[in-house]
Amino acid sequence: MSQTISLANAAQPRKFRGNLLSWYREHQRPLPWRRTRDPYRIWISEIMLQQTRVAAVLEHYKRFLKKFPSLRQLAAAEPYSRIPGTAAQLLTLPGIGRYTANAIASIAFGEPVAVVDGNVERVLERLLRQQLSGEELWEAAQAVLDPESPGDFNQAMMELGATVCLPGVPLCQRCPVKKHCRSRDVQLEETSITEKRLRKSSALLLIRRGGAILLQQRAQDERLMPGMWELPEADDEKAGDPLLTVKHSITTTDWSVNVFSGHSLRRRSNTRWISLTHVCQLPLTGLSRKILRKLNLLS
Repeated sequence: MSQTISLANAAQPRKFRGNLLSWYREHQRPLPWRRTRDPYRIWISEIMLQQTRVAAVLEHYKRFLKKFPSLRQLAAAEPYSRIPGTAAQLLTLPGIGRYTANAIASIAFGEPVAVVDGNVERVLERLLRQQLSGEELWEAAQAVLDPESPGDFNQAMMELGATVCLPGVPLCQRCPVKKHCRSRDVQLEETSITEKRLRKSSALLLIRRGGAILLQQRAQDERLMPGMWELPEADDEKAGDPLLTVKHSITTTDWSVNVFSGHSLRRRSNTRWISLTHVCQLPLTGLSRKILRKLNLLS
């Protein structure tokens, strides 16, 4: 693995970490969850950030904490009573995958575990000038991690990808670690950020039975929103007019989603009938929550 994580200036890994952390501490965006080490508030921010962009999370985060200012109050509505202190223990909670577990553990508890999201992936691949996937990404992220400041370092990598090492045309002249980057002298493709965003469409079903609706749970090993609940996808192309169409953005993809009224669905092991009075107690995906609110099925 040592060859995989070889930097352009490989003899000075401490300088790479130091340069990145110094830049982050001076230039980081003043986001509310960065002003705390409270694991509850960090956890809430990370769950929200899985589903949409920072700008959209800010108001939701504020409203959520006003309604549930502490874990004790949330525990009355959700199946949580405490937040474990290690990444391995955090993974046992519903709705938490590897990224979220490592983010909370490193930021709130100082555990030296790396995170990988879309921003970190892009930074690593440019930094190493190498395509990475799966476990390679996690190993590379762990190898460059600063074990003495893992929380700040993880946030610095994400901040670098979100504000400097952008999709399309990165702002290399502003990069605090460009001298360590193997892509610094490579002519990068000059494509605008908007052209890099993906546009996709999908069809979801709203299936009702009395006072309940059919929801499905995402697998615990999903990269995005593991263990969260959502409306099921249609088995095939639906005919007729949809109940509604919503626009929704997740990471670098803009979705156009048609929601149809359904009566049945091929049997799936991850589906369950949920009473409408209890739906608000589940960890719903942002898209499903948006749809149910527009249909006046969720307050």
